[in-house]
Amino acid sequence: MKKVELLSPAGNLKKLKIALAYGADAVYGGVSHFSLRIRSGKEFDEASFKEGIEYAHARGKKVYCTINGFPFNSQIKLYARHIEKMAALNPDAFIVSTPGVIKLCQEIAPDIPLHLSTQANVMNYLDAAVYYDLGVQRIIAAREISLKDLEEIKKRLPDLELEIFVHGSMCFAYSGRCLISSVQSGRVPNRGSCANDCRFEYTLYAENPETGTLFKLEEREGEGTYIMNAKDLNLASHIKEILDSGVVDSLKIEGRTKSDYYAAITAKAYRMAIDDYYAGRFEPQKYQSELATTKHRGFTDGYLVSRPFEKGGAQKLDSSISEGTHQVKAEVIEDGLHFLTKDKICKGDILEIVAPEGATLMPCKNEIGEIFQKDGTWWLRLDRIEANKEYECIHSGNINPVKLPCALPPYTFLRKEIER
Repeated sequence: MKKVELLSPAGNLKKLKIALAYGADAVYGGVSHFSLRIRSGKEFDEASFKEGIEYAHARGKKVYCTINGFPFNSQIKLYARHIEKMAALNPDAFIVSTPGVIKLCQEIAPDIPLHLSTQANVMNYLDAAVYYDLGVQRIIAAREISLKDLEEIKKRLPDLELEIFVHGSMCFAYSGRCLISSVQSGRVPNRGSCANDCRFEYTLYAENPETGTLFKLEEREGEGTYIMNAKDLNLASHIKEILDSGVVDSLKIEGRTKSDYYAAITAKAYRMAIDDYYAGRFEPQKYQSELATTKHRGFTDGYLVSRPFEKGGAQKLDSSISEGTHQVKAEVIEDGLHFLTKDKICKGDILEIVAPEGATLMPCKNEIGEIFQKDGTWWLRLDRIEANKEYECIHSGNINPVKLPCALPPYTFLRKEIER
């Protein structure tokens, strides 16, 4: 049986390694402003992206290169040079958005498979067939598509791979077709520089054009005026339904600009969901509990299993602040013997250990502290905090590595539940 692919965001080389460590089969990322995430595109350069591809391939994993911006005429020669450079790095596919860029990629790098970006907004088998005939191997469907429509596309085009988003930020508009950021700040969403204006709080007014009278609309207590702030997509509870359909080839997580911890936990949760499905056991609450530890704007299951007009509660009107059930306290560095502080830690603190997929942990105890297991969960107690000197408490501003009582796998996270 061909298992569904788990595809995670790789905003930089470190996040690439973390996503793979926590169970992703493939990652996607890019270099330069030709990607739809300019900020993450700047975090990769050609050398580090090459290193990431080689790192993934050495582990039997894949890397998809994002070239999914929309070029002006003046950029086409730059695009061509960029495609040539990226092809030399041997990625497993290019993610592109337009028919013209598809043709350009085929001329310059005919051996690199092409995946069509969600920015192309494919919603039906007619459009899917056009891109398939152009040579696209996989379509990343629009977030607004339904599972029934995916089934129809697969029935008519059985050799076309289908990829869907299952987790991450949702666009207020139709898959990135928003101009609010352009109007207010000159930052163009479908060129990778969206300012996320939909996350702002707005004051609303009503005007009488005949008299010029302007009325301020008062906010109803407890509701808020974050009127365009969409909740985050979360389809973890629907993985069984999605995989039962047999038509989806890849499950994609959004979030190249999000934290190391987000890259780890989203990969971990969906890896568990996928593996449990194939093992004949599916426990949605287990995956949801893990995902709830990440910072998020509230969750919605989007449009895949419900039609848009049936949706309620898909917006978070009171705030755009992302919150989770846990606080990340520290991240273990690559030597496995030290961690970097992400939040205040004091002597005697007991922190939950979250290790990469398949990691084997061993109990230990010494003057630094103790690593132990209780009720199926691994914990670290710090009796001594040693960085460049000894501390009673250490804060996130301290960039010195802190000594562990014994080795933990690189990219392990230490977290604590937030008391509310």
